[in-house]
Amino acid sequence: MCLHFFNLQMEKETFINVRLIEEFLQSQNNLMPIRYSYSKLRQMTNDFKEKLGEGGYGSVYKGKLQSGNFVAIKMLGKSKANGQDFIHEVGTIGRIHHVNIVRLIGFCAVGPKRALVYDSMPNGSLDKYILSQQNHNSLSWEKMFDISLGIARGIEYLHRGCDMQILHFDIKPHNILLDESFTPKVSDFGLAKLYPTSDMVVSVTAARGTIGYIAPELFYKNIGGVSYKADVYSFGMLLMEMAGKRKNNAVAENSSQSYFPFCVYDQVLDGKEIEIEDATADEKKMVKKIVMVALWCIQFNPRNRPSMDEVVKILKEN
Repeated sequence: MCLHFFNLQMEKETFINVRLIEEFLQSQNNLMPIRYSYSKLRQMTNDFKEKLGEGGYGSVYKGKLQSGNFVAIKMLGKSKANGQDFIHEVGTIGRIHHVNIVRLIGFCAVGPKRALVYDSMPNGSLDKYILSQQNHNSLSWEKMFDISLGIARGIEYLHRGCDMQILHFDIKPHNILLDESFTPKVSDFGLAKLYPTSDMVVSVTAARGTIGYIAPELFYKNIGGVSYKADVYSFGMLLMEMAGKRKNNAVAENSSQSYFPFCVYDQVLDGKEIEIEDATADEKKMVKKIVMVALWCIQFNPRNRPSMDEVVKILKEN
């Protein structure tokens, strides 16, 4: 009896998911991305032969278009949000065209099966290169600086470059993909939300994002409303990891590793130079700029943080 009820519930949830997604797709007749059949995805991936990665969202497979271009196909797992993550991703990224935003080529929505088809990013995600001690192919400081500027430009476009402001709510190294030239692309819009550009404060019912990158105002409502400054905070934490070439340790008091943002802040406060091994004078200047911008972005009070266009201007200055 219980098993029968459980199966009915699963069928009901699947039906709701599919109906919501179909209603959404019918209302988006002007969408540029191509709608693929599931059989076409199987053909493109040679029956899902080569897996590129896996996470809580599902699995990513290598695919090939008829043109010969390679693509990454993200097969989404079972959603806990009635298909809202899929709708958010297609509805936001489907309208975006920018050199620092990953391009959505197409999607699949066949019953409970859902997939997103992206341009291939052969150099993977940024998190692999931040942990340089685990990666002999670590990037130069000049390349890291170029990547930081590219990410800033991508987020700036999300906030001010469209007819709606798009708040990402999950900026982190894992969601920054790198193409064959190491040009950064902001990706994974499953938590993104669209708001009118006139909205300076937005409505968010619960904290969104990844621990360690979530802005404090998403937890503490008394310090100010939620706005695009939440993405600015996350970007600042990402910059800190790039500058330290290590993951920020948010529970440092329980480990032997110090919390890098606090260490850097103390050094700056004491007027000390930020220590960087085997770096030229120009490289030290780049890292210092990254750190200063990061500290500006991760201020507790959102009113004290810059906008992303201000960040881009500072990073571009000689």
